[in-house]
Amino acid sequence: MSVLFDEQSLTETVFDDFSGDAAARWDFVADTVMGGVSSGHIEVVTSGPSKALRLCGDVSTRNNGGFVQARRRFSARWSAEATGVRLSVIGNGARYFVFLKTPHLSRVWHSYRARFVAGDTWQTVDIPFSMFAPSHMGMPAMVAPSDVNSVAIVAYGDDYDADVTVREIRVY
Repeated sequence: MSVLFDEQSLTETVFDDFSGDAAARWDFVADTVMGGVSSGHIEVVTSGPSKALRLCGDVSTRNNGGFVQARRRFSARWSAEATGVRLSVIGNGARYFVFLKTPHLSRVWHSYRARFVAGDTWQTVDIPFSMFAPSHMGMPAMVAPSDVNSVAIVAYGDDYDADVTVREIRVY
């Protein structure tokens, strides 16, 4: 499998399989950047013969908070013909989100969001781009996949213990 690095074009469908220095490609962000009290971390773990990214944390809506996320920014372009994002995930049965961003968003807290449930066995989750909704009123409808420059796996919106592991992200 291959990994898409900055300045590469998308010739393979694999966006990230968490090989190589995956920890350097992904950032942990919590609502503490805005005064919230959620906490957590990300780590690269071994999952069978491959690597995976695990997001864990305590999501709290206290103090106007409510999220922890693993985020990757990138400059390479996804194919304009792509129709969605495919995840290989396992979790604790909770609801999670994929947040996509583009350089056209006017506020740092704006994103396009789609939810999924990460069950307690490995599963493949397909999320068509048509399922991504703007996070705020007044935002444009979802733009072309080739405009996406950030993807995040997010535990968001409720008080709960987050524990989700992603083995692979594909653009299909």
